[in-house]
Amino acid sequence: MKKTLIALSLLSGSLMAQAGGLLTNTNQHISFVRMMARGASHEIDAVYSNPAGVAWMDEGWTLSLNNQSAFQTRTVDATFPLFGTEYRKYEGNTSAPIIPSIFATYRKDSWAIQGFIGIVGGGGKCSFDDGLPAFDSKVMAGILAQSGGALTPDKYTINSAIKGRQYIFGGQLGFSYRFNDHFSGHAGMRMNYFNGNQWGFVEAILNGTDNKLLDLRLDCDQTGWGITPILGLNYRYKGLTLAAKYEFKTKLNIENDTKQLEDPTGSLADYKHGVNTPNDIPALLAVAAGYEFTPKFRATVEYHYFDDKHAGMAQDKQKALTHGTHEILAGMEYDINKTFTVSAGAQRTDYGLSDDYQSNTSFSCDSYSVGLGAAVNISSHVKLNVGYFWTMYSDYTKNVPAGNPGYNGTTLAGQDVYSRTNKVFGMGIDYKF
Repeated sequence: MKKTLIALSLLSGSLMAQAGGLLTNTNQHISFVRMMARGASHEIDAVYSNPAGVAWMDEGWTLSLNNQSAFQTRTVDATFPLFGTEYRKYEGNTSAPIIPSIFATYRKDSWAIQGFIGIVGGGGKCSFDDGLPAFDSKVMAGILAQSGGALTPDKYTINSAIKGRQYIFGGQLGFSYRFNDHFSGHAGMRMNYFNGNQWGFVEAILNGTDNKLLDLRLDCDQTGWGITPILGLNYRYKGLTLAAKYEFKTKLNIENDTKQLEDPTGSLADYKHGVNTPNDIPALLAVAAGYEFTPKFRATVEYHYFDDKHAGMAQDKQKALTHGTHEILAGMEYDINKTFTVSAGAQRTDYGLSDDYQSNTSFSCDSYSVGLGAAVNISSHVKLNVGYFWTMYSDYTKNVPAGNPGYNGTTLAGQDVYSRTNKVFGMGIDYKF
């Protein structure tokens, strides 16, 4: 069976309140949830979305507390000869009712200092309680081959499950300076701490007995850290704002702290205690243009590029991407009166996916997201933001012909259809001292 099983791989990708690249969460403030395009902001959320724009905020202290609640599914519809005539549906679920973030700024004259704490990548937990087709298909094909065709799938039962947890916590600190009436700049950095766990098992039991044909188990904690340098520019002229932010690539290796490793197949070498795996955060370029058409109506268009192909991943998986992630965003907001503001926006994400990149344990789907919401000025010091966004994913179909290696290394043909859902609700308070 040594060559018939794959490793219990990382359940990678942004699992919770996803908006952004393969490994990056860009929705940090509720203003993003309700408008999407915030790259030209001069409000408290600019700490993340347009750090040079903080130099144009009101003088004094501003604090923002935010929380998002996210609900996602990840589904694999698999077709494989040993499954029978029907395809099998494998569904992973995650719910995260509490995803907090904190922003703070202080501006005096031309200078501003700002900070931010939030979950900037990875972003949650996902569990497949019935395992995944990659495991089931390999076990079935291996048992059939080694038994000379005698042990068909109806003669044994496969039990399997896999759970993944990934959080990248970020703490950001930076300084902005307004050079004149039109230009401002920013320099800062973010400290990123990775915390994750990979847990799973696969066992095959002969029907009517306690005899195990296979028993494979893993419980592995993973940690790592890295620093992201950040630069920003902001140009403002009358109602026009042009802004840019560049986040450098973050070199981040994660180290295994393995609690359990039962691996009779020898396929889980990457999860031995002390092994390091690359999990870089890609460089990000964000540019935006915002315009105030009237004192009550504002709109922004924005572009993001995540350089995923040059960010190290486990087993150099980034090389299988056809290009880095492209995102196009647009949003608008309208002040109904001095108290109420309504807003809406949209985002298109193109990851540059390929069959070689996609796998059961780590897959993404291109998407469209739509957000809407409102801001309420409770007083001259307090603003309430509420927002909701949902994501519409394009299913990704991966057909694998028979041959070598075939579907999951079985030499047989097979098909996986990957799909996802995502819904996020958020609420936050901005307070000016």
